[in-house]
Amino acid sequence: MEALIDLLLHADAQLAQFVQTYGAWVYAGLFLIIFAETGLIVTPFLPGDSLLFAAGALAASAGAFNMWILVPLLIAAAVLGDAVNYAVGSAVGPRVFTAVDRTSWCHRLLNRDHLAKAHAFFEKYGGKAIVLGRFVPIVRTFVPFVAGAGTMTYGTFAFYNVAGGVIWVCICTIAGFAFGNVPIVRNNFTLVALGIIAVSLLPMVVEFLRHRRAA
Repeated sequence: MEALIDLLLHADAQLAQFVQTYGAWVYAGLFLIIFAETGLIVTPFLPGDSLLFAAGALAASAGAFNMWILVPLLIAAAVLGDAVNYAVGSAVGPRVFTAVDRTSWCHRLLNRDHLAKAHAFFEKYGGKAIVLGRFVPIVRTFVPFVAGAGTMTYGTFAFYNVAGGVIWVCICTIAGFAFGNVPIVRNNFTLVALGIIAVSLLPMVVEFLRHRRAA
């Protein structure tokens, strides 16, 4: 059990060892971790960006992975994860957000007015939130759930889910493949990841400021 927990929490740091020990089975492990990190609301702590980056780096340095298999497989995991998360949010959200007593703290958190606002937000800005949310740890686990709870139109969600999954996986794995073995990048990946997140959030910040001015 301890080994399994260590695998889940630190897969990115120990990926090379896992490949040597388990061979092609690591593909299945990567699929499950990315699926759970994006698809299960209770596992936002699993590695995401760093795991994709590490897999790309290993594909380049040690030939541990075939990129033509790795990238489509992890795109499928990311897309399916968000789809499951959306479905859970769609099924559970309306039942949870049922408070009607406007004087209680529960109303402030779990009333249907919030669902209506969430629906309006995702219909107008949801595409950007779904795509950009992919690059923000923890946020990417909750965005599809909230989109489902807010009854975002599924066709719209599905389009941006696929687009976001493709962009996220390709950028992280290809960046790892191209730069993961450059010492300054490898040793400062946390800063690199934060830089990617900051740049990815800029369009959302600009849109928010424009909305504030228009209001």
